[in-house]
Amino acid sequence: MNKTLFEKIWDSHVVKTIDGGPSVIYVDRHFIHEVTSPQAFAGLKKRNISVFRPAQVVATADHNVPTIEQNLPIKEELSRLQVEALKRNCADFGIELYGLGHPYQGIVHVIGPELGITRPGMTIVCGDSHTSTHGAFGAIAFGIGTSEVEMVLATQCVLQTKPKLMRINVDGELNRGVVAKDIILYIISKISASGATGYFVEYAGSTIRGLSMEGRMTICNMSIEMGARGGMVAPDEITFSYMKGRHFTPKNQDWDEKIAYWSTLYSEDHVLFDSEININASEIEPMITYGTNPGMGIAITGHIPSLEEISDQEKPSFEKSLQYMGLQPGTDIRGKKVDYVFIGSCTNSRIEDLRMVASFVKGKKKAAGVEVWVVPGSKQVEKQAIEEGIGKIFEDAGFNLRQPGCSACLGMNEDKIPAGKYCISTSNRNFEGRQGPNARTMLASPLTAAAAAITGRITDVRDLI
Repeated sequence: MNKTLFEKIWDSHVVKTIDGGPSVIYVDRHFIHEVTSPQAFAGLKKRNISVFRPAQVVATADHNVPTIEQNLPIKEELSRLQVEALKRNCADFGIELYGLGHPYQGIVHVIGPELGITRPGMTIVCGDSHTSTHGAFGAIAFGIGTSEVEMVLATQCVLQTKPKLMRINVDGELNRGVVAKDIILYIISKISASGATGYFVEYAGSTIRGLSMEGRMTICNMSIEMGARGGMVAPDEITFSYMKGRHFTPKNQDWDEKIAYWSTLYSEDHVLFDSEININASEIEPMITYGTNPGMGIAITGHIPSLEEISDQEKPSFEKSLQYMGLQPGTDIRGKKVDYVFIGSCTNSRIEDLRMVASFVKGKKKAAGVEVWVVPGSKQVEKQAIEEGIGKIFEDAGFNLRQPGCSACLGMNEDKIPAGKYCISTSNRNFEGRQGPNARTMLASPLTAAAAAITGRITDVRDLI
């Protein structure tokens, strides 16, 4: 029987299926960080249980770390305590930790791919919803809760119910100024922030196949923002080229053997998905969100929906969202003044993202009154940016290149957006208070964010390139 990409990987990792219930799935790689692991380790200690396979666990500090003066003690007490707890737990249980000061430290979903730890055909979990990022390599990758983190640490397995399967096909050529972030924001705007609930999504089509690995990671990263359990892309020559020669990637004969297996990981002809969506890439424009969930997105040339365009059922939450954002129904979004620009997060902090922004802003200056933070996703990205002269370009433009971490993606560290201020952000969530109490977040691509930094207003980047 022909199988989908998901089914091939899932079936090869089922240890046992409980009649009428979930399956026990073997986990190839378990990533952990300081936020969702302390309670899990406490549970192991309470039951006097060791970590079953510590060599398959990779730890890093990312959510709570400061992005300036990382050589100094962390100022925020809760952040400091969580990072210190991660250090102790990794030492106690024999787990490799890429903590502050380590050359491999960075956002958990950035370091896995760039180090060659993330590979096709794997099952990958982390106590973090954006684990779906790793699915760009043709892996089943998804976030788990803290009790499940403890389960995986103890058994290297996790209980999971098999999800329904959705395929989203994107075909055609992208318009000028449109990048991977615009694709996923467009998809979410069309199917809503809950439109893929209960599904695992495979992204396919000529547009997806033409994307770089960084672009594919951006798209898979935000699968969770439409309710999906995860997202994935079949591995191909672009995948293999990206992986070859990375630190933990197989070498020589092992590499050849892995390529032979990885090349079998695709959805076969005539397989059936529970749902299938087709999208024409030419219809996608640079996108931006206006509300307080990622599904509230519009083309940069569009307008915020009027009340007449919203169903009666959705009106209360729609009006509440616009009140929080300080926006009016039916109005254009272009020209809106911005206060902060944040370029970073596990969605858009890789070297390709920084190169894209640097290429656009070279020779330009940021607008007066706009604070611009560029936060690389890892120490390796930071090092590349400096060596390639990207850091100097940002400095000349008035951008602040900071040190690696999750930063202003979420209000769990010192990088918070002040109350009432507007931030154009390349991150993945625009919930109320996500970037700080009463901060107002608009999600966009690195190019659209850079355009706002230069003009001081929400701008169609196509007017500047």
